[in-house]
Amino acid sequence: MSHVSGPFPRAPRSSGALREEQSWLVTASLIVLATVAGAAGLAYMRPVMVPFVLSLFFFYLVAPFADVLEKRLRAPRWVSVILTLLLVAGILSLMALLITTSASGLADSADIYREKLVGLAGRLFAVLDRYGVDWGQESFLESLGQLPVSRILRTTAGTVFTIVTNGFLVLIFVIFLLIARRPERQRTALYMQIDAKIRKFIVTKFLISAATGIMVGIILGILGLDLALVFGVLAFLLNFIPNVGSVVATLLPLPVALVQYDSMVMVVLVVVLPGAVQVTMGNIVEPKIMGEGLDLSPVTILLALVFWGLIWGIVGMLLAAPMTAVLRIVLARFTTTRSVAELLAGRFPGDIEIVRRPG
Repeated sequence: MSHVSGPFPRAPRSSGALREEQSWLVTASLIVLATVAGAAGLAYMRPVMVPFVLSLFFFYLVAPFADVLEKRLRAPRWVSVILTLLLVAGILSLMALLITTSASGLADSADIYREKLVGLAGRLFAVLDRYGVDWGQESFLESLGQLPVSRILRTTAGTVFTIVTNGFLVLIFVIFLLIARRPERQRTALYMQIDAKIRKFIVTKFLISAATGIMVGIILGILGLDLALVFGVLAFLLNFIPNVGSVVATLLPLPVALVQYDSMVMVVLVVVLPGAVQVTMGNIVEPKIMGEGLDLSPVTILLALVFWGLIWGIVGMLLAAPMTAVLRIVLARFTTTRSVAELLAGRFPGDIEIVRRPG
């Protein structure tokens, strides 16, 4: 007579299924340990790895220019390398100039906007005082009037120094990548597929982000908003952060507009017009040009932002989505890691899409 413990009988488990479970558990544990060790190594090597990753993106960005010089125009190798380096130096110089100008503009206008912000807050708090509402207005106004302008200036100087240093390292890395490049060498079809897909993604994303930043800056400049150049540069940089970046870039000019304009129509235009540009470029233009695009789930993007932000700070957050997209592209090209790429895209391996037929 068999004895059954519990309300339901236990299904017999084969030794093969048990070994498979143990194998998956060991694999998952190794992945977790490798991730932790890799994150610690990336954080420790941040001063070198950040310029190196940036140089890889610039290398993919300017590689088509070098191909045109060597293959179509039949230019010597040293000529193509020098001209490509001049192009990289020009792009880096323009970006450094825009970022430093934006940072110095923010620092120079800190005192002016602090006074305007204190005046606006005073008018709003006067309405609360009229109705006898006390939310600690006086202490808030005092703390608002003592914003750390000197700290902003020091941060600006540190940002400029970091940009110059990283730009110099990026240029050195790009030089070695261009010298070691051999476009005439025969490569496997798999490598060529990965290389073409990564190159298309990086070039398209850079051009679309640049176009978005230029249009946003022009629109805000036409509206007469102060620091329009600053918000154009921020729109360009934040466009590399999908979903979240465009929303943040659209709402960033709002405090300045509230302080500067007396008309709410202008305030609404400052938000609505750049928002229309972001929606058009992000939801219409980019999918048509890029095709499948990032193909990353929102959860993956959020986790990537948190992970790379903790390791490399703001630069890591800007590079999080492109680096994760490149990783997904590489993983999707190998049978062993294709299931991981599907997980990054938000699709569980083995899922079957059920198509409902009418009737």
